[in-house]
Amino acid sequence: MLTISGAVLGFIGVALGAFGAHGLSGRLTTEAKGWWETATLYLLVHAVTIFAVGLSGKTGLFSSGGWAMTIGAVIFSGSLYAMALGAPRWFGAITPIGGLGLLAGWALFAVAALKSA
Repeated sequence: MLTISGAVLGFIGVALGAFGAHGLSGRLTTEAKGWWETATLYLLVHAVTIFAVGLSGKTGLFSSGGWAMTIGAVIFSGSLYAMALGAPRWFGAITPIGGLGLLAGWALFAVAALKSA
């Protein structure tokens, strides 16, 4: 399931990155363009990581880290995309929750790697 999650997030990241670069060209403020680009970067980096964890076949903390990253990437990038498209600024308060999910995923990977070393 993590491979599917990573692949879907990767697809969405490429599609939204292209849409932001071409479909929204000239329509976003400088700040909104920055949010869009950050959302795309984080989504793509974590999609590849999630996909790789799925391919590894590792379970336990590795798998839990992949799921934490999946949830974190959706919340982090999703909230930035929403703000770039005009969601209220308070929506930015949701972004750090996604960031915590991403950090939790990396922390779980580190603990799993230490345990398996």
